[in-house]
Amino acid sequence: MTIQTPIPVTDKRDLVAYLESGMKPREKWRIGTEHEKFAYRLSDLRPLEYEGDQGIRLLLDKLTRFGWQPVTEGNNIIALKKDDGSSVTLEPAGQLELSGAPLDNIHETCQEVGIHLQQVKAVAGEMGIGFLGIGYQPKWPRQEMPWMPKNRYTIMQNYMPTRGDLGLDMMQSTCTVQVNLDFDSEETMVKMFRVSLALQPVATALFANSPFKDGKPTGYLSYRSHVWTDTDPDRTGNLPFVFEDGFGFERYVDYMLDVPMYFVYRDGQYIDASGQSFRDFLDGKLPALPGQRPTVQDWEDHLTTAFPEVRLKKYLEMRGADGGPWSRLCALPALWVGLLYDASSLDHAWSIIRDWTTEEHAYLRDMVPVHALNTKFRDITVGDLAMDVLECAHEGLVRRERLDGVGLDESRFLKPLFQIAESGLTPAEDLLFAYERRWKECIDPIFREYAY
Repeated sequence: MTIQTPIPVTDKRDLVAYLESGMKPREKWRIGTEHEKFAYRLSDLRPLEYEGDQGIRLLLDKLTRFGWQPVTEGNNIIALKKDDGSSVTLEPAGQLELSGAPLDNIHETCQEVGIHLQQVKAVAGEMGIGFLGIGYQPKWPRQEMPWMPKNRYTIMQNYMPTRGDLGLDMMQSTCTVQVNLDFDSEETMVKMFRVSLALQPVATALFANSPFKDGKPTGYLSYRSHVWTDTDPDRTGNLPFVFEDGFGFERYVDYMLDVPMYFVYRDGQYIDASGQSFRDFLDGKLPALPGQRPTVQDWEDHLTTAFPEVRLKKYLEMRGADGGPWSRLCALPALWVGLLYDASSLDHAWSIIRDWTTEEHAYLRDMVPVHALNTKFRDITVGDLAMDVLECAHEGLVRRERLDGVGLDESRFLKPLFQIAESGLTPAEDLLFAYERRWKECIDPIFREYAY
């Protein structure tokens, strides 16, 4: 058997071509949903360490009974995968993530999430552990959170504090739900990117579900979203250039070439290249690997190290929502599929945001984590904007005509979001009411009342 050596990349055009290769005809567009959750011991509510009879290693090992194949790093099992493209992975402090398979419709997405939760709850019952869907760890200080044995996290752990005050909080104390969507051309990608980036604060507001830190209110309704504003300015934020004339695949490549690197993966090892330049790598001048040039896999890895509110790879990732309960895991893909996968809805959404200024984008990014739906915007509120956006998404889902076995379309998955928008109360505000009243300012009941 001949093992082929990866061909080095030496020209920026190859990096552009990589992004272009994600273009798919509309009939092949798929939906990929990811969600993270906190695992904890029922006995004392503490997060799981990696080892032990209530540890993450055993949890992953037990999940293999459901057909998952283990992925190892050294002697450690660090993930699970299936042939359909789905995987179960670990975030830095043991947050458990399902990265779903690329699916045709949200009925399938919801079924996938439901099966996954049945599996983890079956294992949890044997291990005396629970799972909580929320945007930020509500009880335990970040310094008391564990670290999982993944080498890339060691590199990030050392580098993060040099670029912001909350980078380690992001790694160890946050959970999100996101959806990944396709495009058929550069023109479509640009329009989707602009609409989704501008409206990401609406998703942040509707899904705001992280008002606590260290057992007390933070003053934010989405503290998870706030954390990202002080993580690393080189690789986070609103990306104003996305709205400039001439934006496309090449301009995004230029942005990524200026995002400092974290690592290079070679022969099963992560080589620390933190702060170094991918441009230098293209020229064979990377200090971490003198004389070597990157492969396509290196570029693919590097694309995962930028964390804007919307991220471009071979698809677009919507990244603005807090983690939450089962019903809202299906609502996020419904929101974005309804807006972006229907041409009329995409046009309407574009008409909403097309004249927003850079300053208004920045204002929403800063204010929504604090005030969520009550954020003032022009002569309305974000809550008013959310109703318009939800109605637009609803119409798009109805037009898609993806029906389940009893003839219902995908628009039914928006119901939890309509309830939030119509009431004007975010999940975070519900949590705060519970904390102030029936919980009597004790955070512990959240692990009972809001567990999966």
